[in-house]
Amino acid sequence: MLITELKARETILSYATGKVFIINCHGCKEIYFPEHEADALQKELADAGKVTGIFTTDYICNPENLKLRLEKYMSAIEAADAVLVFSCGVGVQTVSEYLDSKRVYACCDTYALPGFQGVTPLEHDCDQCGQCYLNLTGGICPLTACSKSLINGQCGGAKNGKCEVDPNMECGWERIQRRLAQIGRLDALKCPIQVRNYATDDEVK
Repeated sequence: MLITELKARETILSYATGKVFIINCHGCKEIYFPEHEADALQKELADAGKVTGIFTTDYICNPENLKLRLEKYMSAIEAADAVLVFSCGVGVQTVSEYLDSKRVYACCDTYALPGFQGVTPLEHDCDQCGQCYLNLTGGICPLTACSKSLINGQCGGAKNGKCEVDPNMECGWERIQRRLAQIGRLDALKCPIQVRNYATDDEVK
């Protein structure tokens, strides 16, 4: 089980330097989703003329359903400079993988709660660390894509693009580098990532 918490208002607004398309996921809403806070912020962006469209559904972590549901919104997505996703980290990664040429931003942090995680078929993993790095790493989680959970870059042990710990696993940081290059955000690698706050693993705000 999990809950999501909105990132700081100023942080989310900084992602909307141009036009944005917004995706809301209410799949885990019965646990907790900051719906009213998200609605207010999205209205603020819409009133400022920054929103090309808003899509609200459930379980965007299911890639096949997501692809089908987004088909009728593709023109609005193409008209946007970025996509803002209000969901857990798994949903953000699914959207980022599907819209691989678009800048996709996570607008929430995800916190773990004890209990069953659901039955949606997942292609990505979220560590539910409460301090989401997806906006710095092109929508690929360094904690789960890297076997060592490194957050400040690769270890240098990869060979032919494969992890030294698991030779069947692609190096997560090489994937991140390719994704950032694809969306024109290699400059993000020049900025040191904030040291992880491990207290969020044990405490829910």
